[in-house]
Amino acid sequence: MTCSNCFSNVPPIDTNERVNKDYEKLINPWKLPGAKKFIFKNVSVIDTVNEAVISNVDVVTENGVIAEVLTTGTATSLSQDYLMVDDDLHRQPTSSTVNSDDCTVVDCSGKFLCPGLFDAHVHITSVQGEPDLTKLNTMPKDIALLRIGHNAEAMLSRGFTTVRDCAGAGFYVKDAIDKGIIHGPRLFRAGNAISQTGGHGDFRPADLPGQAYESCLCHLNLLGTVVDGVPDCLKATREQLRMGADFIKIMGSGGVASPTDKLTNTQFIEEEIQSIVKVAESYGTFVTAHAYSPAAMKHCILNGVKGIEHGNFLDDETAKLMVSKNCYLTPTLITYKIMASDQFKSFLTEGSREKNYQVLEAGLQSLLTAKKNGVKICYGSDLLGSLVGYQTGEFFLRAKVLNPGEILKSATVTPAEMMGWGDKIGQIKQGYIADMILLDSNPLVDVTVLDEPEKYLLFVMKDGLIFKSFWDNLRPDV
Repeated sequence: MTCSNCFSNVPPIDTNERVNKDYEKLINPWKLPGAKKFIFKNVSVIDTVNEAVISNVDVVTENGVIAEVLTTGTATSLSQDYLMVDDDLHRQPTSSTVNSDDCTVVDCSGKFLCPGLFDAHVHITSVQGEPDLTKLNTMPKDIALLRIGHNAEAMLSRGFTTVRDCAGAGFYVKDAIDKGIIHGPRLFRAGNAISQTGGHGDFRPADLPGQAYESCLCHLNLLGTVVDGVPDCLKATREQLRMGADFIKIMGSGGVASPTDKLTNTQFIEEEIQSIVKVAESYGTFVTAHAYSPAAMKHCILNGVKGIEHGNFLDDETAKLMVSKNCYLTPTLITYKIMASDQFKSFLTEGSREKNYQVLEAGLQSLLTAKKNGVKICYGSDLLGSLVGYQTGEFFLRAKVLNPGEILKSATVTPAEMMGWGDKIGQIKQGYIADMILLDSNPLVDVTVLDEPEKYLLFVMKDGLIFKSFWDNLRPDV
């Protein structure tokens, strides 16, 4: 029996004593800070619409948006407090940045302010760590999930403030980025790509029956879902949209990496594609299609698809059809170049290497064909796994046949328009979201400077926050 006096000398416990930590930080320790006010003074702004440089500009950001773009070179419409900060700046020539309670003023003389870049074809869940595609496709999903944060942050560090994931990213990836749990680009996602049996999204080897994989596919980090027939196409599309997909991706032709189809294959029949398109349209979105040959592209476009991924064998007839149907093209030439390189010569199987050479040789001509016919072109990389380090290489490749303004527009204005965000991102304009990068060289003179971010990129701003700074004059906010 316990003595009633045993605890007589023990002080009572106050349950609230020293319980004084910030409650919000305990619940959401990853929550991003509020966006500060910035004035980027004396900067040259890249006009991505008119492919021009506007010199001697002051750009003001506040609450995550671009509040003002002042082309007079003086912040005349700002408050007196801001003007006093500006006076302080001129009294301190040894420092290019001045902080006050009101805002941060940054002297950007000789620098170039560009809208954040938009890569319209990535696979953010196809992560580094494996030397070849076979091992990448059999990577357990749990391992891949632990590496997504690194992949996302690396993309942001290259200047990509927005990406469009064309297969693989679950709702939880976008949610983690939006909440600040991981730092990465704004994410538009298709969920899993939809493929027919034996299509480009079906990576089961030909020497095993499909039933051999039925119990284990859910454990692998696969990018697609395999369906056949209209009912299953309807269900798969609705399932991706139920889980928050921003658009739908289908496999409309054979592919380089898929083991059991040819590049020339057309995939899905008319009724299947039409059913997918109708469901997407009922949700207010659209369908894009992986396709290489003119036959596959026309098959998809005539059945309602509004985007073509890759399109390496584009011809004039198909290009004209794309223009008439307001269909966007997203080439991804860099992926074929890197997979054909000596550095990654073991990434593909022998059969896939042969297909890769075919699409690589045709790629630059497809850009010229699209340009000649007025097709709307978006920037894409499509690099899987460890290849993603070459994400900016598409700028270098396209520069062989396109001018810098065209290429930069494809990585800013056009994909924003495709995704219905043309009035929010892609330009440095009042009222737009403050997604911007600062460069040490003019990309409209030499767009390949974007392929050397480690040399020319000074900072990356997304939603008005400096996520990355490689410049001693400015600290990151996060």
